[in-house]
Amino acid sequence: MTQKVAVLGTGKIGEALLSGMIRAGWAPEDLLVTARRPERAEELRARHGVTPVGNTEAAKTADTLILTVKPQDMGALLDELAPHIPADRLVISGAAGIPTAFLEERLAKGTPVVRVMTNTPALVDEAMSVISPGTHATQEHLATAEDIFGAVGKTLRVPEGQQDACTALSGSGPAYFFYLVEAMTDAGILLGLPRDKAHDLIVQSAIGAAVMLRDSGEHPVKLRENVTSPAGTTINAIRELENHGVRAALIAALEAARDRSRELASGTKD
Repeated sequence: MTQKVAVLGTGKIGEALLSGMIRAGWAPEDLLVTARRPERAEELRARHGVTPVGNTEAAKTADTLILTVKPQDMGALLDELAPHIPADRLVISGAAGIPTAFLEERLAKGTPVVRVMTNTPALVDEAMSVISPGTHATQEHLATAEDIFGAVGKTLRVPEGQQDACTALSGSGPAYFFYLVEAMTDAGILLGLPRDKAHDLIVQSAIGAAVMLRDSGEHPVKLRENVTSPAGTTINAIRELENHGVRAALIAALEAARDRSRELASGTKD
């Protein structure tokens, strides 16, 4: 792989992406990184063999630019980069809620832009990355994005109009599962188990359930029914979840996440 790729704003996700790309066959010398703090840039050089550069140099020399800054920082970054990005460069945005049109309006006419929403399991090569093309992005540009983000997990192409929903489901999704495990661990302690044992029981149950969902081909309702015996322990637990409105709360929570993604697109700040 001979093209140069620059990751701008290299935090945890950006670094996970870099390390995944190297494992997938990218040469470290073809990977450029930018960071606000010089010590962070040198840390990335020492750990991965990549080349730290400034934003302007990255814009001038990389074939593909991956912008992993926070949504509220995207406008300022584009103002800095725009004069230096040739129109034939691929620009990939990883900022939640920011539409491709926002980038296209600030870059040279015809610049291909791809929007990607990934999530924190990229840190363990189990990310779900959702990819959408901008106005000028071709199938080749989408394939490049898939090659890059496929190094840290699965990828899925969707129309950009579905990106806010995907952000709510998979972008924020890991936090919901962590929240559930936290609550179940507390319940285990209440039931008399040590925290470490409760944690191990729940985490392995979660891993097993996820693998079954992925590999069995069964609908989740069917898998749940297989565990739910008449008048048994599971149905009593399910009844309490329904009585407390857990399903409705989850739907409302995801709607709130989707709405916040839309607010970010409209320029709402934290």
